[in-house]
Amino acid sequence: MAGNSSVHDQYRNPLAYRYGSKEMTFNFSDTKKFTTWRRLWLYLAKAEKELGLPITDEQIKEMEAHLDDIDYERAAKEEQEIRHDVMAHVRTFAIACPVAAPIIHLGATSCYVGDNTDLIILRDGFDILLPKIARCIDRFARFAREQKDQPTLGFTHLQPAQLTTVGKRACLWVQELLMDEQAISRAHQDLRFRGVKGTTGTQASFLQLFEGDDEKVKKLDALVTEMAGFSKSYLVCGQTYTRKVDVECLNVLASLGATAHKICTDIRLLASMKEVEEPFEKSQVGSSAMPYKRNPMRSERCCALARFLMSLPANALNTAATQWMERTLDDSANRRMSLSESFLSADSCVTLLQNIGEGLVVYPKVIQRHVAQELPFMASENIIMAMVKAGGSRQECHEEIRVLSQAAGNQVKQEGGENDLVDRIKASPYFSPIHHQIDELLDPATFIGRAPQQVEEFLKSEVEPVLSKYTGRLGGEISLTI
Repeated sequence: MAGNSSVHDQYRNPLAYRYGSKEMTFNFSDTKKFTTWRRLWLYLAKAEKELGLPITDEQIKEMEAHLDDIDYERAAKEEQEIRHDVMAHVRTFAIACPVAAPIIHLGATSCYVGDNTDLIILRDGFDILLPKIARCIDRFARFAREQKDQPTLGFTHLQPAQLTTVGKRACLWVQELLMDEQAISRAHQDLRFRGVKGTTGTQASFLQLFEGDDEKVKKLDALVTEMAGFSKSYLVCGQTYTRKVDVECLNVLASLGATAHKICTDIRLLASMKEVEEPFEKSQVGSSAMPYKRNPMRSERCCALARFLMSLPANALNTAATQWMERTLDDSANRRMSLSESFLSADSCVTLLQNIGEGLVVYPKVIQRHVAQELPFMASENIIMAMVKAGGSRQECHEEIRVLSQAAGNQVKQEGGENDLVDRIKASPYFSPIHHQIDELLDPATFIGRAPQQVEEFLKSEVEPVLSKYTGRLGGEISLTI
């Protein structure tokens, strides 16, 4: 290739440069990973010193002074030579810390830094996601309250059904987000530290370091676990923490993806009906060929990313199932992609959801027109009851309504006309006893049941307690850069 190589000459993961947030892409960056490795070596040295191993203050201070100044070029050369990423970084850290070099990684195995760092990154990834999910809940909850009284057609089988309200439908979306917040919070709380366990999880090397002192080995594990910000470590593990942990983490993220896909699919369908529209910027182009189009690109993008996110747990499941005995290394390359891409995809989905929730537009007149087209059929039972109260026979009234409904249905389906059932009822002498009641019987507000009350009850009892956990973290709007 002619000319100098640039970033545009190589594949870049769109999740990192196009869709993911700065905080989530940093969470899975080399800087986060390798500076965490160095901090873990520091924690280990501090704990070993505290428990009596001959480690000096000078060695500790030297390590502290070089936690962030990583020579990546040197590390790459070392790894190319020895084919071992952890030892390459041990050597690179040792070059920066010649006094501390003899005690760096003392008694540890590669998974001490590798797996413990992964657990820190998973924990921090959840910490990034949870407030974002709460903001999505908040935005759609506000929308639900604003639209709690707006009657709209309900749909079952994607066919018009009894009326609901725009706000009540939004509560269905919020309910699933609440379930995701709960599941991800639980997965976050369940995370433990691998801790200081040695090559096959037996802590044999540390028992040797401390000359058989079982309590000191246990204390070492507890000290490092606390320094890393965890309250517990896994009491037993092989060389790695069980890959079932990855399964649990990716499953809850995939479930969040299913929620995002459902919400955005609903919005796409409603946009097709011109009832609800996602944010559409003044200069946004909907189609290169059709200038009039207002495509729901945010919702479409969210569905695309969610579909990818939902596919990723299969990697974790297969990896967990094939970890022979204490571990095999066929998990490594897979996890480099599946863990990061799951969190980055989830992060992208909730970013889009928040943006959509902050700018949803409702078109009441379109909704009212659609309601008017279907409501006469749905009002049949109300009209029958009114006729019975006026002295009519239910069976006779049912037949009269059936005949008029069939004729009105033909008018809609075969002639392409409007639903004229109401006009037919008003013109029928049979229904003259209730002609003065027809408009009242067709008031959409009388067909929505307890939907507005359900919205308020749901927001108060289910939503507000969850959002209270995120007080002070719900502000800020999302602006998409692309």
